[in-house]
Amino acid sequence: MQGLYKFRFTAERGEGSGVMFATAGGRLYGGDTGSSFVGHFSEADGVISAECMMSRHYHDPGFVPMFDIDNIALNYTGVRRGEEIHFEGGSVALPGVRFNTVLTPINDADAPPPGVVGADGIGNGLYSIHIRMLDGIDAGNSGVMLLHDGRIRGGDAFFDYIGAYTAANGRWKGELVNREHTQAKGDRPLFGGHEVGIGFSGTYDSEGAVGEATALAGKRSIRFKAVLRKLVEVEG
Repeated sequence: MQGLYKFRFTAERGEGSGVMFATAGGRLYGGDTGSSFVGHFSEADGVISAECMMSRHYHDPGFVPMFDIDNIALNYTGVRRGEEIHFEGGSVALPGVRFNTVLTPINDADAPPPGVVGADGIGNGLYSIHIRMLDGIDAGNSGVMLLHDGRIRGGDAFFDYIGAYTAANGRWKGELVNREHTQAKGDRPLFGGHEVGIGFSGTYDSEGAVGEATALAGKRSIRFKAVLRKLVEVEG
C-alpha cells in the first residue's frame, strides 16, 4: 500500500477529496484544504484496517468545515478493487455518520530525486501549508505537505504536489510540480487545468518554514508566499 494516493469521500453531509501518503511501516499522513489526517493501517486476510485522527489545520474565519469538530478519531475497514482501495467507516464523535472513501494511487515516478538535507536541516514531518499570492493577486490556498529526507509529497482537495528540497543552516530551497488530481471546477482558476512547475526558497526553524515561490502556469509567471507549520513528526 506504500505510496501517494488521492482520496474521495462521501457522507450524509456532503463529499470531499484530498491526498494521503502510506509508508512502508504502516503509517498514514494526509489532508485536504482544511484538515490533516494522521494514523496507521494494517492488512490481514484481504481486509485493510485503518485508524486516523482528523485535525483541523485551517482556522480562517471565512472557512466553513463540513464537521464543526477540530479533532476526531476515524476508523475504517477496506478492500482492494483493482488499483483502488474502498473503505467504509465512521467516528464515535459523529454518531450515525458513515464515510465511504476511495483511495486511488497517484503516479509519482517522475518526481525529482531527493535533495541533500544537512544535519541541522528542516525536520521530517507533516506540515500544513498556507499560501498567499503576491503582486496584487487576491487569492490563496491551503493544504498539507509531507517533508521527508529531501522529498516532498502533499496536496489539498484538488491538487497533489511532488518535489524535492535541500536544507541546511536555516535555509531551504527546492522544486515541485503541482498537478490537478480532482477537477477544481473554477475554484482554483490560476492553477486549475495546468501542471504547474514551482521553484522556491526560504528559511526554516523547529516549528515550520516560510518561503517565496514562482509558479509557471501556462504562459503566466505567478509569485506567492507560503507558510508551513509542523503538525507531527513522521514515523515509518
